Amino acid sequence: MQKKNIYPWVVVGLLWFVALLNYIDRQMLSTMKQSMMIDIVELETAANFGRLMAVFLWIYAIMSPLSGLIADRLNRKWLIVGSLFIWSGVTMLMGFAQTFDQIYILRAIMGVSEAFYIPAGLALIADYHQGKTRSIAVGIHMTGIYLGQAFGGFGATIASSFSWQTTFHIFGLIGVCYSIILILFLKEHKAYTIIPESRSLGKEFRNMFKGAGTLLGSLSFWVILFYFSAPSLPGWATKNWLPTLFANNLHMNMEMAGPMATITIALSALVGVLIGGVMSDRWVQRNLRGRIYTGAIGLALTIPAVLLLGFGDSFITIWGGALCFGFGFGMFDVNNMPILCQFASSRHRATGYGLMNMAGISAGALITTFLGQSADSGHLSRDIAFLAIFVAAALILQLLLLHPKTINKTED
Repeated sequence: MQKKNIYPWVVVGLLWFVALLNYIDRQMLSTMKQSMMIDIVELETAANFGRLMAVFLWIYAIMSPLSGLIADRLNRKWLIVGSLFIWSGVTMLMGFAQTFDQIYILRAIMGVSEAFYIPAGLALIADYHQGKTRSIAVGIHMTGIYLGQAFGGFGATIASSFSWQTTFHIFGLIGVCYSIILILFLKEHKAYTIIPESRSLGKEFRNMFKGAGTLLGSLSFWVILFYFSAPSLPGWATKNWLPTLFANNLHMNMEMAGPMATITIALSALVGVLIGGVMSDRWVQRNLRGRIYTGAIGLALTIPAVLLLGFGDSFITIWGGALCFGFGFGMFDVNNMPILCQFASSRHRATGYGLMNMAGISAGALITTFLGQSADSGHLSRDIAFLAIFVAAALILQLLLLHPKTINKTED
């Protein structure tokens, strides 16, 4: 019994490091632009850099629904192991790239491989953690994501001390080695039967798409999709462009602006996910909308934060906006899977989160490309502030239309 009580937290710990690597490997590129453009001259323009960041997001978005569908029907342990191994190998290969086209193709492949992790990982945690520990378990896992963003900010620092090629080699090798640890210690745990011997594989794949249809036939799920994707606009804007905003508006070099921007957002978000996780787990025991209200508080905090980031003209206003945004976004982000669990059964949760990822990442890809052009024209700050409108709309819809009937939905 004691082992059964401990192992769900072992799973969170194992996946925490995967989440850390997931975001380090994708995030450090955003801070190594200056080092890389010495060897790859196409990166000198913000538009080309925006294209490079956006191709990852577009591929990630396209693959997310498929990865969720597959994770709901197949073994999530091996999906997670394979995803980590491939994107880590790609990270190593990026250190050997010599042209923009090579980096572009590898970034696209990374989008494919990384898309398979989050839906599978969060669904696995949700199956191991029921009721009272679900939000805090997801929150602890997400601290790995935010620390990954923070450590990714040191990509420029490491690259300036060694080289950008060595930076990619180091982190790629770490991920390849860690995939072996997952093979040894990670275990699958589904709350339902998958691919029984009496049923054909073809029927299982038809059922995969039937599950997506079940979700998309629900008004509540469409609200969740918009609620998830609208904050992704400023969310991805800060991930990909906040180092540039710090460097431009505060007149810093990227070696200082990169770590400062990513650490400020990541550490404040880390505090937000822990506070939001504990608050949500307690509130939902008294009120079924407790998780929704907790997420709404966090989302509300990001609105003034985006305005401060966009219109601030001093260190205090911009840094304060980044702190407020990270904390609020963390409170919002930690409750997305737990809220989905109130509207979708365990059989369809990875599918649901895959669709949510598609919506959120597509929004991120659009805004990343747009802000690249905006940075070249000198309007980056103004256009980031404009994104507060979408967040306000998502907040209103969520409070008006999401009314769960249970803490943990078991059947569709």
